[in-house]
Amino acid sequence: MKVPVSWLQDFVDITLPISELAEKLTFSGLEVEDLEYIGIASPFQEGIKGTSLAWDRDKIFVAQLVETLPHPNADRLKIVRVEYGRGEPVQMVTGAPNIQIGDAGQKVVLALEGSRLYDGHKEGREIMTLKKSKIRGVESSSMVCSEKELGISEEHEGIIILPADAPVGTPLADYLGDVVLDIKINPNFARAQSVLGVARQIAALTGQAVRLPQHWNTQEVGAPKTDFVSIEIADPKLCPRFSALLIRNVEIKSSPYWMQVRLLRAGMRPINNVVDITNYVMLGYGKPLHAFDYDALVARANGNAPTIHVRPAREGETMQTLDGQMRAFSAHDILVTDAQGPVGIGGIMGGSETEVSDNTKNVLLESAIFDFISIRRTTQEQKLPSEAATRFGRGIPSSQNVAPARLAADLMRQLANGSVHPALADNYPLPQMVPTIHVTTHEVKRILGIELAPTEIERILQSLDFEINEASADALRVTPPDYRTDVDGADDVLEEIISIHGYDKIPSTLIADALPPLKGNDALEQEEAARDVLVDAGLQEIVTLSFTYPAHEASLRPTSNSETGSPQDFPLPARPYVEIANPISPERSVLRQTLLPNMLDIAASNLRYANRAAFFEIGNVFLTRRAGENDSRELPEDQAFSLPLEPRRLAIILTGPRARATWQPADTTPMDFFDLKGIVEDMLAGLHVRDADFTPIAHPMLFPGRAAALCIGDSTVGVFGELHPLVRANWALPEHAVLVGEFDLDAILARTDARFIVKPISRYPVIVQDIAVLVDEQVEAARVQALIVQTGGALLNSVKLFDVYRGAPLPSGKKSLAYTLTFQALDHVLSDVEAGKLREKIVRRLEREVGAELRSG
Repeated sequence: MKVPVSWLQDFVDITLPISELAEKLTFSGLEVEDLEYIGIASPFQEGIKGTSLAWDRDKIFVAQLVETLPHPNADRLKIVRVEYGRGEPVQMVTGAPNIQIGDAGQKVVLALEGSRLYDGHKEGREIMTLKKSKIRGVESSSMVCSEKELGISEEHEGIIILPADAPVGTPLADYLGDVVLDIKINPNFARAQSVLGVARQIAALTGQAVRLPQHWNTQEVGAPKTDFVSIEIADPKLCPRFSALLIRNVEIKSSPYWMQVRLLRAGMRPINNVVDITNYVMLGYGKPLHAFDYDALVARANGNAPTIHVRPAREGETMQTLDGQMRAFSAHDILVTDAQGPVGIGGIMGGSETEVSDNTKNVLLESAIFDFISIRRTTQEQKLPSEAATRFGRGIPSSQNVAPARLAADLMRQLANGSVHPALADNYPLPQMVPTIHVTTHEVKRILGIELAPTEIERILQSLDFEINEASADALRVTPPDYRTDVDGADDVLEEIISIHGYDKIPSTLIADALPPLKGNDALEQEEAARDVLVDAGLQEIVTLSFTYPAHEASLRPTSNSETGSPQDFPLPARPYVEIANPISPERSVLRQTLLPNMLDIAASNLRYANRAAFFEIGNVFLTRRAGENDSRELPEDQAFSLPLEPRRLAIILTGPRARATWQPADTTPMDFFDLKGIVEDMLAGLHVRDADFTPIAHPMLFPGRAAALCIGDSTVGVFGELHPLVRANWALPEHAVLVGEFDLDAILARTDARFIVKPISRYPVIVQDIAVLVDEQVEAARVQALIVQTGGALLNSVKLFDVYRGAPLPSGKKSLAYTLTFQALDHVLSDVEAGKLREKIVRRLEREVGAELRSG
């Protein structure tokens, strides 16, 4: 929020240097993100982001037009003489379209020769130095300035016409110079989302008094029915208060220059006096208002006094808003309606049929309070963020409803020549409650860590307009001001105390109690161990959104009639989805049941620019809970069944060459099923998971014959293999093997061995021998390897399958499996005789168990 210091000074005296004030505000919770110096020099040598050019105090002045004469050699140019209170009037040439021949008396901005200004005829902000010159034969050494030349705005169509009371001869830096504070308003500082709100914080920090407008009355209450309008509220929870004032015979015109300048510096564009007044009051006092064309409302009521009815929208009800859009509403939206239908979205935007136009004569000024949760929801759904919606979305006290509206009505009287009807239409069905809060010095010390005397606590709270109802040696009973509905408990009061006392004054202290014993987080440590193994295997971790939509996950099935519900359909459960109540888009309407679809999106995107992808993700999926199902979370009894299951999953995607091509030799053959299987084996070995086995399966998302399930004991904990070509086509992936796998990480980590045997490294040489055996086609290589390991015992260091062969001259139905056996002893040099005996023992075991034949040559 942009807050001009000149506007702040209407409410509170600024007694500190601006930089020091900004620091105090920041340490109190109002973070000043930037300072913009307008027309005055920044105290910082390098300036501040967004700072305008400083106006020379001895060259740029408030001046007055003495006369305007025609240029002898140019129809579009004029000669003006300007007086600035110092010597003879100055003559110059101008082409400004907003002064005419014969004009005199207007207050303008005069820049003398040597002034540094922005060049109004060039794009952007290019600095020039004003020099004496001849313009079509007439000498001119000075200039009457536009807003662009001074850096106020980009307006260059005419020169600045100052208010009639502008003091001639005053340096412009003193008259229009300003500093704008750019303040970050966090949600807990919603009461400071106005110039008055910031001024109240400054007053409390600096010991000043806040100046409120004359006749500021937050206690005024009117009647729901007046002779010009009646107000009805269907649900007080959605609209606790709705007030209206009538201003007749307004004259729609431009706002005065001082108001336009304030609005521009606060970040809003001036429109006309009525609209500008509502924006001015919102920015200055924090209360959004809306102006209706009263005659349009009367016409819709067939010439009678209108009845305003605030109610929830009917499902599908429509209205054209001020931005020209036809909008449809849901039952949770709040509408302001009359006899003909909607005339505004409560707290967000009015309807086009009743908007104020250049022909408006009578204005009905609305000031209302709406439910902040409903405002937030409607703003998001309708995509209508605004300054008003932001303020309503953070809550506005009902007590602050009428006083700002009275101020706006009085401004319309002064600036639009309107006549304010004395009656206040006001429906107030849900009066604001103001709590009384008990605060003790013990709580201050315990929670804030500082000791404050009751008198100091009382002083701080009184500076924040808290009322002290009762005080004792160690306690206070206080009532917050009526504009502070965010304070409803002792913790809120303590937050106010420390914000004024100063967060920077909290002393650094050591903890007095003994530190609790440190306990490891086994689940997290095991998960990190899995990450380490996968990264060491050359995979890159990615993180995808938990949101998706059902059709996206259905794309994992090549056909719509693929069977579901069997164990082999993991990770595609036949369960209803967990739906998002208020999704940001249809593509983010449910929570995911599998990690793979969103990962395939990332892979497809990356493969447009690269030929290789090796990704993994660890994350939760969300499954609707069935009766009797539990998970590891400790939940309250009332939530145990309603919340979804959130098991951890691990998913892997591989495609492309095994290694990237470089100047060194690299294996660039495409990855296949066994690359993925090897990574899974490495992970299981790194996590010390025993009793794991791989079983061939048929799976709807995987290529037939190139799919397997990972089993631990009797449980299937994952599936992996080559993606089915039809599924691959759903993501427009390249036409080569895409390997995918998804695993139940919770089930895998539950079977890790916390304690495992570590073998010492032998200092004796190894003996390496190869063995090739002929077995039936149905015999699994894993079973053969398991028998070799069991038989080899402690002297068998490792076993590696290096070849599988089928075909001539082997008999039909047979295959050859070739293994490399590495023998090594820990306590002596192993002899060839010992290794040979072990090899023969292994061959006999294979002959006996699986009918293997030793191949020769």
